[in-house]
Amino acid sequence: MESSRPLEVGDVAPDFTLPGTSNQNYSLSQFRGQTVVLVFYPGDATMVCTKQLCSYNQELQQFKKVNAQILAISAQDMASHEDFSTAQGFGFPLLSDTDKTVANLYSVVGLLGLPRRSVFVINADGVIKYAHRALLGLTFRPVSELIEAVATA
Repeated sequence: MESSRPLEVGDVAPDFTLPGTSNQNYSLSQFRGQTVVLVFYPGDATMVCTKQLCSYNQELQQFKKVNAQILAISAQDMASHEDFSTAQGFGFPLLSDTDKTVANLYSVVGLLGLPRRSVFVINADGVIKYAHRALLGLTFRPVSELIEAVATA
């Protein structure tokens, strides 16, 4: 999908298929019928990314209560993702976008070619209902804000 403008709230989220933890491939379309919280993060086992993903993992029940699936994407390979996920005990998949195809689709590639810390809430019909792209990525969206976005999706 070529786009002259970044994806925004109200746009249909482009589908993708990426390899993920637990030795599976994940497609956005396989989660049709439930809300997806799509999280792009710069890197495995980095300070802010670890803090962000651990906070989402600690509140996983909150996401499950509102029938939301978290998918976390970065450009590291599967070996890195498996190590990071195992070390932290994540209850959601980490997806590998090594060539940044999906990051480019969602207009989240920033300086130095790294994915910017970004979150999209995609409703059960595949429409983007919330989009946040961090400029610097030193902070992340809190669980409460994401749950609220899911509840109104």
